[in-house]
Amino acid sequence: MRDRHPEHPPITIRSMRIDDVRWLHALWDAAGLTYRPTGRDSREKLQDEWMANGEGFIGAFAGERLVGCVLATDDDRRGWINRLAVHPDFRRGGLAGRLIAAAERELHGRGVRVIAALIDRENTSSQVLFEKSGYHFHKDILYYSKRESDDA
Repeated sequence: MRDRHPEHPPITIRSMRIDDVRWLHALWDAAGLTYRPTGRDSREKLQDEWMANGEGFIGAFAGERLVGCVLATDDDRRGWINRLAVHPDFRRGGLAGRLIAAAERELHGRGVRVIAALIDRENTSSQVLFEKSGYHFHKDILYYSKRESDDA
């Protein structure tokens, strides 16, 4: 599917290279995504994670510009779709759905059979997107976490 803006170059979805990781914070800022730039989402931590799971860092590129991303990770039991973001200039053209599908292909290729996503309650557009993509909301599951710090 082509981006709805004909003035944009065609979108290519591919595994990110380690040099592409430096563009994640700018994309996440533009997309309004919350993240921890001095903690688990620092450039150094992201590069370490890329070294362990480079194929799971999936980017959408308009030419050389990173305009969308998703991180596909797994814990050997369940796959996780994390940090799905699309630059506002490239929304409403199906790009987020394409990124979800790319993450699913990557995780299924690893043998993962259950894929999950954690979505903030106020992020209704992502909730609708994941439901349209076949994901089910589990109102009976409560999420708890214990963090060593706010940046963890």
